[in-house]
Amino acid sequence: MSLEMATTGLKEKIGEDCGLGATVKFDFGDDGILFLDATQSPNVVSNDDNDAQCTMVISMENFMEMAAGNLDGTSAFMTGKLKIQGDMGIAMKLGPMLS
Repeated sequence: MSLEMATTGLKEKIGEDCGLGATVKFDFGDDGILFLDATQSPNVVSNDDNDAQCTMVISMENFMEMAAGNLDGTSAFMTGKLKIQGDMGIAMKLGPMLS
């Protein structure tokens, strides 16, 4: 799975306004960045490395497993496959939106 496919997939999942009202960054390490600005409508999804209220550090493979519903966010966090920096509340709200 490429960064381009993940970016397109997130745009499709969240639509015009996901209602999150926050900024989130997915840090895939060497595979790139996926940034969601849900403070504006329509929401903006990009690959810019902007500051975010919540940053999720996860491999591209595990992100795709979560998006497909094959990996639970809580399990990923508890097993170290997902690291969260910043506002944990935002991360908890985002989970149901991705499934």
